[in-house]
Amino acid sequence: GSANVIGGTFVAIKTVGDCVDDMVVKDPVAMKCAFGENPKRVYGSQRKTPATRMGTAAVLRDALYKSKQYMEAKERAADDPSKMPQFDLQKEALIPVLRREIPLKAHAHRADDMFTAIRIAKEFNVRLTLDHCTDGHLVAERLAKTGLPAIVGPSFGHRGKFELTNKSFITASALSNAGMKVALTTDAPVTPLHTLPLMAGMAVAAGMDEMEALKAITINAAEIVDVADRVGSLEVGKDADIVIYDGHPFAINGKAWKVLIDGQVVHSC
Repeated sequence: GSANVIGGTFVAIKTVGDCVDDMVVKDPVAMKCAFGENPKRVYGSQRKTPATRMGTAAVLRDALYKSKQYMEAKERAADDPSKMPQFDLQKEALIPVLRREIPLKAHAHRADDMFTAIRIAKEFNVRLTLDHCTDGHLVAERLAKTGLPAIVGPSFGHRGKFELTNKSFITASALSNAGMKVALTTDAPVTPLHTLPLMAGMAVAAGMDEMEALKAITINAAEIVDVADRVGSLEVGKDADIVIYDGHPFAINGKAWKVLIDGQVVHSC
């Protein structure tokens, strides 16, 4: 989760299967990193680094810098195994990030944390997604100029931390209207996953274009984590993961009439 500055890799999976190994769509899809109150609260309470936002940035930069040195040393030793650096699993995990094969997913609520993440991503030329993006509506135009995607949410729930002060259903609308590619997240299990269509409906009520809200829980999400070749839209050759509603998918009284995964009906009512 977001207790650590670098939390590990993400995997995209289907929601039906007998074994998780058979449910994987792509592994890995991203690397988790976290800014803001969570890392500094967890480590600061133990009198360890990072105890401040500056410390969090320093820990991430140090890890990326050392992993970059390790990667470059491996590349130089490609023709001379005797010069190969000692294997380091933690540094290995960051090589796909440094090669831009997967993005950093930056847990960031406050505007200053988002811009710290953006500066670090530029410094190391890595891909980045802005996750939660709670203050996003306050700096929407500036964020849109970066060309980065935003994963907004969870918009439900209480403001349990100072950095959630500006939590609003307006955020997704403001970022989308400014030109950002937006996906929505419930941050399950923080908010139950089945509230995702309702969250999209609330975003529309707050000013988001209805089609953009639908894209925010389908194709945009798939594109952001590089699985749009398989899921996220109805196209020939894709996996046929389809939900058929008995009404509008954002309606509070709507029901998922049929659910298909890989073209097979897995739910019907």
